[in-house]
Amino acid sequence: LLRIKMAAPCAQVGVRLHCSGRVILNKLETWRQLRSFSRSLLSRQTATENAGPVQEIVIPKKKTWDKLAVLQALASTVNRDPTAAHYMFQDDPYLTPRTSPEFKLYSLSQESGRNAAKYIVNTYPRFFQKDFAEPHIPCLMPTSVEPQIGELSEAALRERVQLRRVKAAVDVYDQLLQAGTAVSLETTNSLLDLICLYGDKDPVREDDPEAMEAGDVEETQDDTRRRKGRLRKASDVLGVVWRENNNAERIFNLMPERNEQSYCALIKGMVKYGAYTKAFNVYTDLLNNRMTADVCTFNALIAAAPELKEKYQDKWALITDLLKHMSEQKVQPNLLTFNAVLKALRKCGPLGRVQSLLTLGEIKALAIEPSLATYDHLIGIFYKAASTRGPTEILHEVMDEVEGKSFVAQDPDDVYFFSDAMRICLELKDLELAYRLNRFLGVGDNWQLLGDFYQQNYYYGRFFTLLCIMENLDVVMKWYRDLIPSLYYPNSQGMMDLLQALDTDNRLDLIPEIWKDIKKLGHANKAELVEEVLAMMAREQHSPEVQESFADCALAVRAAFAQGDGGRFKLEWTASSLGNIATLLLRAGRTGPAWEMLQLFKANNRVPGVDLVTAYLNCAKVKNNSAQAVELVRLSSGYSLPITAKLACRVKEEFELTNEQKQSLAEFEALTSDSDSDSDSESDKE
Repeated sequence: LLRIKMAAPCAQVGVRLHCSGRVILNKLETWRQLRSFSRSLLSRQTATENAGPVQEIVIPKKKTWDKLAVLQALASTVNRDPTAAHYMFQDDPYLTPRTSPEFKLYSLSQESGRNAAKYIVNTYPRFFQKDFAEPHIPCLMPTSVEPQIGELSEAALRERVQLRRVKAAVDVYDQLLQAGTAVSLETTNSLLDLICLYGDKDPVREDDPEAMEAGDVEETQDDTRRRKGRLRKASDVLGVVWRENNNAERIFNLMPERNEQSYCALIKGMVKYGAYTKAFNVYTDLLNNRMTADVCTFNALIAAAPELKEKYQDKWALITDLLKHMSEQKVQPNLLTFNAVLKALRKCGPLGRVQSLLTLGEIKALAIEPSLATYDHLIGIFYKAASTRGPTEILHEVMDEVEGKSFVAQDPDDVYFFSDAMRICLELKDLELAYRLNRFLGVGDNWQLLGDFYQQNYYYGRFFTLLCIMENLDVVMKWYRDLIPSLYYPNSQGMMDLLQALDTDNRLDLIPEIWKDIKKLGHANKAELVEEVLAMMAREQHSPEVQESFADCALAVRAAFAQGDGGRFKLEWTASSLGNIATLLLRAGRTGPAWEMLQLFKANNRVPGVDLVTAYLNCAKVKNNSAQAVELVRLSSGYSLPITAKLACRVKEEFELTNEQKQSLAEFEALTSDSDSDSDSESDKE
């Protein structure tokens, strides 16, 4: 018992000592870790001090996202489908275009439907007052297109100016003057701006069917000019010229006081609609009144300067004077100013080459970022007037400058860069430069500067033609499948270039596949293209498998001759097309369809060639068909072919004939000998 009583306190002491030891060890471990951390922190601080100052990281409290950020993020996850048409036609697969004219027709049809809907909504707004959209979409609601202020006042004039009613605004202005009501200078300048902007005519409303029909003729003429080449001046685009003593000049002369805005509006309107001499006269009046023009007015005058002078030196002298006036009046030039100078230098011949480089240096000196129009004018100048420095070198330098950059639209002429540059690549046969240009097109949003559908088709058409000329067929077919029909609708010449590429690489076995695409693209009614397809297939003998595919393709071509393009255009049979189809069918052993082609010769008043008739006879010999052989001699005699006598001899020697067939051959020989004797006697008389 004594031992037990003594052992209990000792056990308690041992437990306490054990716990105390664990606490001490834990504290020692914590102290060691803190010390090692402080050492590492000190070493990092020392290293940072040796490396340099620390860059402070500022975490923003709030990130402001663009309204289209979500849509842009989703769009970045989707690639273009090369087998699909343009995204605008995905809602209505029936209106999927196959050709360039269909693309224009269907896209204009959709736009016409939207305009018709806008016309109904804006004409009868009382029926469309309920807003179903959540959140509210203002552009879907009716807009006020009719004047609401009926009383004669300056407010009514401002309303009509805001609604862009040119004639109505002019009428209200005249009524105010007749009533003796003074119109403020600000309102009069707004009216003057409106008249000069639209050339003293009411603008064509997109949602007005009658106005759109009236403008169809001008739009058609505009499209025709655009296809032929770049328009020379804006008045050609709009079909409007500056009339003598129009409302703009009349109101300008009636103004009791004029400021700089009044003069600038009139000058810009005159330049826009081709009255260049008048524009410079008004500018002279502005200077005489000790006023200063704005930068937009100077840009317009610089663009009009080459139209006033004939000699290159005089044109450049006038441009230089305008630039000096800008400097004297302390008007800061912008990008459009230098682009106007470069565009004017394109009409200055060899002089533009030197001055364009100096102008480009001024742009860089003022820290102005050039646009694509700047480089387009530059390559246009050097390509036309290149002497010591070739256009290839200039275009390479331009690509070195712009490669890898993303541009935004800053000048209306930005959309011409890609098409003009690709045209130069094609004329120079520089495939590597074309590849660089196409890669640059895919950087950022540069594709948005490719222009309208015609510019896009022009660009890809030249690119595809260059590929067909310079690249091997495998690469050409890769681009062919990637571009068509999502980006490019080739015309008949584009398909001809592809056929030439097949011929160059000796891959004529792909012609049947290309013919299917020709039909899908709506070119099966192009006689020259169809003749080329048949001639290439019938030119040489190929393997039996290839000849079978050629025969199927020949039958498809024959069906195209019979039906035309949807019944609209029907091809006319020629001797070569009939002969090539018959040759292809004979080579594939399709005797029945081949003999049907002989009937088409007679029905279309066409004469088969000697080689084709011989091929028919050989086919009859293989089949040992004496009836076909005799019929062939009869057809040859009917066509008065010089080979008829030889055919009759071969038939007698190589075929087993009945008495009736021998008698028929004798009659054919007699007819042939009579015709030969008649021709000989006629030649002797001559």
